[in-house]
Amino acid sequence: MFFYQALQRNAAILPNTIGTSFGDREHTWREVENRVAKAANGLVNIGASKNTHIAILALNSDKYFECLNTIPWAGSVMVPLNIRWSVKENLYSLNDSECSILFFDDTFIETATELMEQCNNITHLIYIGENEAPAGSLSYEELIANNEPMKAVQCDYDDLVGIFYTGGTTGFPKGVMLSHKNLWTSSICLISAMEINKEGDRYLHAAPMFHLADIGIGYGTVISGLTQVFIPAFTPEAVIDTIQAKKVNYVLLVPTMVTLMLSAKSLESADLSSLQNIVYGASPMPEGILISAMEKMPSVEFIQAYGQSELSPLITILPAEYHVLEGEKSGKLRSAGRPGYCVSVEIRDNDGNVLPPGEVGEIAAYGPNVMLGYWKNEKQTQSTIIDGWVLTGDAGYMDEDGFLFLVDRVKDMIVTGGENVFSAEVENTLSLHPKILESIIIGIPSDEWGEAVHAIIRLNDNETLTETEIIEHCKANIANYKVPRSIEFRKEPFPMTGAGKYKKNELREPFWKDKSRAIN
Repeated sequence: MFFYQALQRNAAILPNTIGTSFGDREHTWREVENRVAKAANGLVNIGASKNTHIAILALNSDKYFECLNTIPWAGSVMVPLNIRWSVKENLYSLNDSECSILFFDDTFIETATELMEQCNNITHLIYIGENEAPAGSLSYEELIANNEPMKAVQCDYDDLVGIFYTGGTTGFPKGVMLSHKNLWTSSICLISAMEINKEGDRYLHAAPMFHLADIGIGYGTVISGLTQVFIPAFTPEAVIDTIQAKKVNYVLLVPTMVTLMLSAKSLESADLSSLQNIVYGASPMPEGILISAMEKMPSVEFIQAYGQSELSPLITILPAEYHVLEGEKSGKLRSAGRPGYCVSVEIRDNDGNVLPPGEVGEIAAYGPNVMLGYWKNEKQTQSTIIDGWVLTGDAGYMDEDGFLFLVDRVKDMIVTGGENVFSAEVENTLSLHPKILESIIIGIPSDEWGEAVHAIIRLNDNETLTETEIIEHCKANIANYKVPRSIEFRKEPFPMTGAGKYKKNELREPFWKDKSRAIN
């Protein structure tokens, strides 16, 4: 299946069913297809082709959804940009991916202008906001109005459909290349396992749409014929109000969002009778939060999806039936579930040998959802994909029933509020400050965010530096969620291995000693 085929099918068999709902604006599936086909023709007429890379920098909306379909309809490659990244970070992604067109909305007018000024490849800005297009940009609505519908460009299932940037262990984001086949196999596996297949039900895009967690689940619900409902950005009130007003049946939330939902006063009196499932993922859910959510929303079933961008993103699923505290299916609540359909999972030791149940090692996964590789990074690709298997960098074990339990991370990655932060990236930023000798970034437990970024810093001799100065330095170079939330200074050298590597586990251990696992 090509990415846009789900939209084509819905327009054919559900032409008059509401396809998208954003605020007071709704379009049927036939109308959505017509708008996408016209917009795609508009892209072709300004020079887009099969080799054109097109970025999106916007909050959630029906127009964002249309862009995700318009770009492959024209045969081009989508590059969703992280709305939380700094200009410098997204500028790197634009230059690296060689994007020549950028869609943007009202929130990112200034940012888009700045990016175009600094990015040599960008030739066109296309405004998908709600007002008049800013000077120097094309109007998305005029692009639709001024062009006739075109037939979708025929592609190969293994053709590149999108480049999705994730944090890099070298301090730079990595572009994960995914094909049409990668995305639709992952999404079909998700909806099959979750039994989301009732045409006309409603899925709410509450998580950011640039994130593969939402793209994976969202695309699956399009395949199933579900109406797509959007809010610009997550707030507990917006989610609760929209579920009630638009009779939403499914929503994806990262654990931080669930935590915030539980603290919302409006939850106590909310009518969530339409809501069948909350799918959670992108970072591990603290067990206490999950139990509290199950108690406060007893009519809602919970489903966990574990994965990563390199696997489009599915690895395992913990179905609703295992979200119980008693009975024969209890005891699996702390697990990440079992491998999804079409996905094989192994636990390997440092030599690549497959470990038996109960033994901890690195999680490796294989299937048609394995990425094509990292964009322009063959060395990293070869170290991540071994004989077709993705080495995830996560450590865990499988029990006798085939359930996967996460226990730690092999890679130095921190997951805070559902966003990935690689310690090397923050350490590289700190190294740019002339007063800092060296630094180590670790993740420490956080009740609010799951994990928080913690910095341990050694200054150059006879230098002084305040926490405020360090934080301001970081904010000027990286996204706010990557900035350390706590800082400690030390004078003695960091502990090191015989190979000259820092013993980060030794530094992390005091913070996690009372925890049942080394990730939160």
